[in-house]
This record gives sequence, C-alpha cells and structure tokens, in this order.
Amino acid sequence: QVQLVESGGGLVQAGGSLRLSCAASGSIRSFNAMGWYRQAPGKQRELVASFTNGGSTGYADSVKGRFTISRDDAKNAVYLQMNSLKPEDTAVYSCAAFRGSSPYWGQGTQVTVSS
Repeated sequence: QVQLVESGGGLVQAGGSLRLSCAASGSIRSFNAMGWYRQAPGKQRELVASFTNGGSTGYADSVKGRFTISRDDAKNAVYLQMNSLKPEDTAVYSCAAFRGSSPYWGQGTQVTVSS
C-alpha cells in the first residue's frame, strides 16, 4: 500500500514563501510520475506541478516562475518550493503519484495566503 504524507503548509503573507514536502512510503522511482495538485474552495482540483521519471517537468501557467518541484530519491520525497505567494494560491495542496494507471493521493496540506 502506497502512502503519501504531505507537510509544510500553513499561513503566510502575500509575497512570502513556503516549502511543501511529500514523503512516500516506498521508492519514488517506482512511480511513472508524481505531482502536486491543489483545490481551492468551490473550485476544481488543478495540477500545479509535475515530473515524470523520464525527466520532464511541467507547471501550471499560474505558478510558472514562482513554484519549483523537486525530488530527493534517497529520501523518497518530493518538494514544492513556492515563492512570491499570492492570495489566489490559497488551497489544499495534495501530492499525487502514478504507477501505471493507478493514482495515489496524500491527505493534503492547507496553504493560506493572506493579503
């Protein structure tokens, strides 16, 4: 059973930074892809940033230049560095991992950006 545990969320002022962490219960190399998603109240979940084991990364247009996804294979962890945060970044951020057609999700961590 795959477990993903996020941490690092919190309350921050606009312009501030946060670093989210996602710890996996097994080797992240076993996943085809991993990413961070977010869901704000009343809105659909959206993909924020992702990478594949082939080495490609992708970002939502709304976070390009501000957010950076990274990985540490030795720690089986994935990170999301979020800089220049805006109130519209407020959401529950969840880590996701994909193995074949099976998605795995963490429980999410709340990020709140005050204006």
